[in-house]
Amino acid sequence: MIKMQGVYKTYPNGVTALNGLDIQIDQGEFVYVVGPSGAGKSTFTKLIYREEKPTTGTVLVNDIDTSTMKQRRIPMLRRQIGVVYQDFRLLPTLTVYENVAFALEVIEESPQNIRRRVMDVLDQVRLKNKARFLPDELSGGEQQRVSIARAIVNHPKVLIADEPTGNLDPETSWEIMHILEEINTAGTTVLMATHSQEIVNTIRKRVIAIEDGMVVRDQSNGEYGYEM
Repeated sequence: MIKMQGVYKTYPNGVTALNGLDIQIDQGEFVYVVGPSGAGKSTFTKLIYREEKPTTGTVLVNDIDTSTMKQRRIPMLRRQIGVVYQDFRLLPTLTVYENVAFALEVIEESPQNIRRRVMDVLDQVRLKNKARFLPDELSGGEQQRVSIARAIVNHPKVLIADEPTGNLDPETSWEIMHILEEINTAGTTVLMATHSQEIVNTIRKRVIAIEDGMVVRDQSNGEYGYEM
């Protein structure tokens, strides 16, 4: 579960990114986060995996208060949260297999468990046959699927996808969306920040709209709600 109460975030330059957020997202939900550029969506997601701290207010992630947690506990929190970025952020000198395995190596999983789990998630994202390829040998959609595999290899309870289809063509975008739906169906909470009207209006889920750092709309089975 993710719960924010009275959350404000003001940066040192005086910009207020979040202005009194009150949000609850239950385990297993699929939620789109929409709104204009600069509305506060990125700050909202960064609070969840503790890249940012609120100026005031409470942020609970799986009953952990991230607003007051000690620095040394952040790695433990992040093991419960996978993050998929628009620009993939793969390590260019590592193979597909090595990029995904790296997330398990840093927590000192056994080599046997690493191999089994990495091959399982590569199969899940339909890339088992490209385990030995380097990122620059893959298409954009394939690189994003590697990014998803890396994000879910630790069995996270929450998956944050920040514009995961933003750099992809329409056909590839739908492939990515079907994979995210499968991950959600298996029980992982999915939060997806997006500007894609077509995706939001076609694959109907809960929609949280943020403008000027405030929630202006929270709808089950919602629409995108902005003109493109």
